[in-house]
Amino acid sequence: MITDTEIKLKGLQILTDLLGDIEAERFVALIQREPFDYTKWRQGLDEGLSVEEISKRAMALRKKTATVKSKMG
Repeated sequence: MITDTEIKLKGLQILTDLLGDIEAERFVALIQREPFDYTKWRQGLDEGLSVEEISKRAMALRKKTATVKSKMG
């Protein structure tokens, strides 16, 4: 298990790698400014999609995450 500090550092690194510095800062500011229930938000995200489409999106995200991880070392 990693520490809270390590999670924050890795999360911020991933955000900046995928969004860039400015958009990552905007994301953090948005999350802090608004009440946000990640679980509730996540539940509605795939609504109306077929299993095949959800699978395609998951595989694309997995590939993208693997690419980011390989760049991070």
